[in-house]
Amino acid sequence: MYLEHFGLKELPFRLSPDPTFLYLSKHHARAKAYMESTIWFTDGFVVITGEVGSGKTTLIETFLSELEKDVVVAQVNQTQVSPIEFLQSVLVQFGFSPFKMKKAQLLATLNEFLIEQYAAGRKVLLIVDEAQNLSNRVLEEIRMLSGVETTKEKVLRIILAGQPEMNEKLDSPELLQLVQRVRLRFHLTALSDEDMRAYILHRLDVAGSHGRQLFAEETFPVIYGYTGGVPRLINTLCDTALMGAFALEQQEIGLTEINAAIEELGWVDFSSRTNRLRHLMTPAQTVGSPREALARIVVTFQGTNVEERELSPGRLVIGRTPENDLQVDSKFVSRHHCQIVTTPHGSTLEDLNSTNGIYVKSRRVRRHHLNDGDVFVLGKHEIMYLDERAGKHRAAPQEADSPEPERDDS
Repeated sequence: MYLEHFGLKELPFRLSPDPTFLYLSKHHARAKAYMESTIWFTDGFVVITGEVGSGKTTLIETFLSELEKDVVVAQVNQTQVSPIEFLQSVLVQFGFSPFKMKKAQLLATLNEFLIEQYAAGRKVLLIVDEAQNLSNRVLEEIRMLSGVETTKEKVLRIILAGQPEMNEKLDSPELLQLVQRVRLRFHLTALSDEDMRAYILHRLDVAGSHGRQLFAEETFPVIYGYTGGVPRLINTLCDTALMGAFALEQQEIGLTEINAAIEELGWVDFSSRTNRLRHLMTPAQTVGSPREALARIVVTFQGTNVEERELSPGRLVIGRTPENDLQVDSKFVSRHHCQIVTTPHGSTLEDLNSTNGIYVKSRRVRRHHLNDGDVFVLGKHEIMYLDERAGKHRAAPQEADSPEPERDDS
């Protein structure tokens, strides 16, 4: 192979989902954060969609490699199955031999296992990849499993990952009840041209290039034009180009080598090769009503307004790192610190297991129903919540009803 020729220790563009090579673009980081949220909350499950080769499986493998030991995982990849076969697959992942069980036995065994794990202080996570192939009957079984609960909370965390057809299936009237259980939906887009360049350099660096840029700068626009920023296509083209350069004893991949690889693969430019480009450019989605602003928050630091953000139906995650919906760059703020869940009926503030917590009126809270004018504190930042639905009352206080007593669900 070409490893010695280019001074590399590993193949940089293998198609296998190796977490070591994961490049976290902003969208990939957001999808990973949503996966991680299933460990914090059990109020519904998460759906991650993306085109073939967009990096879903690598993202899942990375997420799994970072889980704590108290998380028990069932990962199902074979999805063209009957409801009974699906339940059997899940139980096999949990260490059972269920092939002679009838459906009632399968469900009873699963329920008993989930309750036992909860009692032992362990979290149970079900991940289904290629979920777009699941039949409506199997999806209904998943909905029923998501309802298993103790007196305090539901006990099964669920992530569905699949191609864009999954969204079309979820939006069908037949699956209305299931969609109501979905807490977050996110579409994983292709890489931007800048992210694609960083992705290539990242994989080369992990493979041992030590900062040497094996691809000439003028090759990146061409690579992007023929791959559309899809990671799997980038890997295929770059690996083919490296092989071609190795055969010709070239030390760098220039336009000649890239064009030769494109010709060898028989590719035309990406936009001509697929009619699904529009899916790749679809922004992240969450389940909810139309995206009108129902409220807003104002972030202040030492008495100075530093940011203002409108709140529409859905979730706004606040934390220290850029992949959050709202970044608060402070050493007192955790990576994913808290979130605000907004519905047509109001907004709720929830702590995401942060180190330093969130405070309302000097009291640390885990969960708090936000009222118009509430101020909550993250480290040295203060955030005021303004409910636009209550704006008329702020403008005409003499007509307002008696103030609603604060409700704290912490």
